[in-house]
Amino acid sequence: MTDETPERPPLILEDFIPYRLNKAAEAVSQRFASLYRDQYGLTRPEWRTLATLGQFGTLTATAIGVHSSMHKTKVSRAVFALEQRRWLQRKRDGDDRRIENLELTAAGRRAYVDLAKIAHAFEAELLANLGQRGEKELKAGLAALEAYFR
Repeated sequence: MTDETPERPPLILEDFIPYRLNKAAEAVSQRFASLYRDQYGLTRPEWRTLATLGQFGTLTATAIGVHSSMHKTKVSRAVFALEQRRWLQRKRDGDDRRIENLELTAAGRRAYVDLAKIAHAFEAELLANLGQRGEKELKAGLAALEAYFR
């Protein structure tokens, strides 16, 4: 039995903006993930950890989690995996021995630079498919949504 009245039409999932945003984000993320996975065998949390450290330099695992919107267990596993590759190193904080600062090694920095080039090219191709107007509108729409949810 349905509750379809002029006041309450059925929800069409394919037209529901949160659903469409999620589908689009997942499709873009999966396409990009195939690049770093195929090239370097990285998982999504490993990529985000590498990219965050590449962007900011030295950070704690907590700061990486906050910046990349990842749960601490995902960050911890990613840190361990990158450390096993010798792309990341841990350093005890000089002022507070309980804090571990994380930073990329020379090999990690080289991988980050290479993957950043791949990321920039991927983004450029994605935006080129939208055209100038579409790019401008997408960026404005995303900025509006981000401001709304702050």
